[in-house]
Amino acid sequence: MNGTRNGLALSVASVDDAADMVGVIHAAFGARPPLDPPSTAIDETPASVAAALARGGGIYATMDGRPAGVILIAEVTPGLATFQRVSVHPGFQRHGVASAMVAAAQDYAAELGFSRVELFARGEFAELIAYWQHRGFVIDRQQPNGVMLAKDLPMALTVPTGEAMQALGERLAEVLAAGDLVIATGDLGAGKTTLTQGLGRALGSDTAVISPTFVLSRVHRSRTGRPDLVHVDAYRLSDAADLDDLDLDATVDRSITVVEWGAGKAEQLGSSRLEVDIAVDPVSERRTVLVRPVGPRWHGVDLTRLAAPRDPADR
Repeated sequence: MNGTRNGLALSVASVDDAADMVGVIHAAFGARPPLDPPSTAIDETPASVAAALARGGGIYATMDGRPAGVILIAEVTPGLATFQRVSVHPGFQRHGVASAMVAAAQDYAAELGFSRVELFARGEFAELIAYWQHRGFVIDRQQPNGVMLAKDLPMALTVPTGEAMQALGERLAEVLAAGDLVIATGDLGAGKTTLTQGLGRALGSDTAVISPTFVLSRVHRSRTGRPDLVHVDAYRLSDAADLDDLDLDATVDRSITVVEWGAGKAEQLGSSRLEVDIAVDPVSERRTVLVRPVGPRWHGVDLTRLAAPRDPADR
C-alpha cells in the first residue's frame, strides 16, 4: 500500500514511524478548540502508538518527506475495526492528505480481514461529521459527547492464479445485472481482462473476450438470455469527455459494462458501481482484489459469495 503522488506518500505504518506519528497527532489535536471533556490524544507517546500499531495497524502519510498524517486501526470485535487518532498536521491541511489516508485506511483494514469500520466524532464538530458522511459513513448510534459513524469496507480477496481470477469473474456474474457498471483498476498484466473473461464466460458471451485496447470497446452478446457485456479499455482516453465519445449511455442500462482503466473517467456512467482494484505482489505474483461497492444499487447486497469456495481438503 505504498504510493507517492504530488509529494504525498502513503504507507502502512510501522513501529519505527511511531515518534513522527505522535508529533502529527499532538499538532493536529492541539490545534483544535478546547473540548469538555478534553481529548486524550495529547497523552499519546511513541510507546503507546507503537503498541497500538503492534496490536492493529495504521496508515502514515508524509508530504515531501515530512510527517503529515496518521490513522490508527484497531479491532473492536472480529470483523469490526475502528479508526482512531485521525490526524492531519496543520501545516498540511487542504492538501488532500485526509481523503487519501481515509481511502487507504479502508482498503488496508479490508486486507486485514475487517468487513466494517466505525469511528467516533465529537458532536461539536458538525463539519467533521459531514466530512465522514460525504465519504459514505453513516451515523450508526449516538454516543456521549458525539456520534459513532460506520461504513462497510471493500471485500478483499486473494487470487493466486489466472484460473482463479477467471473463476472470480464467473462468481462476479452471479451478483451483476443489467445496468451494472464495473470499473476495473490495476497495473498492466494485473488481471483485469482475465477477470472479464470469466465474467463473459458466465454470461454466455458469443465472442471471446480479449483486451479491447485498439478498438476501445467491444459488445459481447449473450447467448443465454443474460445481459450483454460491454467491455471498454479507457487506457488511452485522457478524461471523461473522451469516454463520452464512445456513446456508452446507449447501452449501459441494458448491459453489464466493464471499464478497464476507468477510475476518474467512467464514474459518470451511473450513480452506482463496483470498483475492482487489483494489486500484484511482486514476489509471489498473487493478486489481492478489492471489491468496493459504491451507490444505492449495492446497499444490502451480500458480496461474500465472491469468495472462493473452500477446498474440502482444507477443512
